[in-house]
Amino acid sequence: MAISDWPADERPREKLLARGATSLSDAELLAIFLRTGVAGCSAVDLARELLTGFGSLRALLRADRGSFCSKKGLGAAKFAQLQAVLEMARRYQEEILFRENALTSPAHTRAYLQIHLRDRSSECFCCLFLDNRHRPLAFEELFQGTIDGAAVYPREVVKRALTHNAAALVLAHNHPSGIAEPSDADIRLTRRLSDALALVDVRVLDHMVVGDGMTVSLAERGLM
Repeated sequence: MAISDWPADERPREKLLARGATSLSDAELLAIFLRTGVAGCSAVDLARELLTGFGSLRALLRADRGSFCSKKGLGAAKFAQLQAVLEMARRYQEEILFRENALTSPAHTRAYLQIHLRDRSSECFCCLFLDNRHRPLAFEELFQGTIDGAAVYPREVVKRALTHNAAALVLAHNHPSGIAEPSDADIRLTRRLSDALALVDVRVLDHMVVGDGMTVSLAERGLM
């Protein structure tokens, strides 16, 4: 049966408009994105098949082009559309973050870092540069690493802070393992960077470690 023949309150689009997006299942949300199914298979049925094939909605969203386009009902146009949606979500969070004070809006900072770093397969070290009122000036990915580490050079961090005329900054990196617990190396690096930046009057306010669904603040742990 085509979705258009379903009762109105069971159709994903109408359900979303009536009850909000949070009322929909992963398959229903994906069906709205797909818009149409394939022969003998409604958009919702196709969505369920895709979620089963990829294992989860998150796995589908982070799939590379080859894996994504190899599935029935998908292709280059859908892949491009999905990448646009994901980039809009990132830019939305960035716009919110850059209107706020980084210290009074820790939830926005965490959400922004989660979107940028959670699904990386290798470690990435970043800085959020702030002015003297702790408003964001810029966010930069400074160092890329392997699955279990990234080489970080204090001199480069100092140079970028001076380039942005930053008064303070928030450090951030991800743990591809998904475990956000700070390591001893993370704590030592934070202190090295704090000491180096203090020489040019730039304060390190926090170092956030991004895992799978969780972000740990070294400042909140008293590890700064």
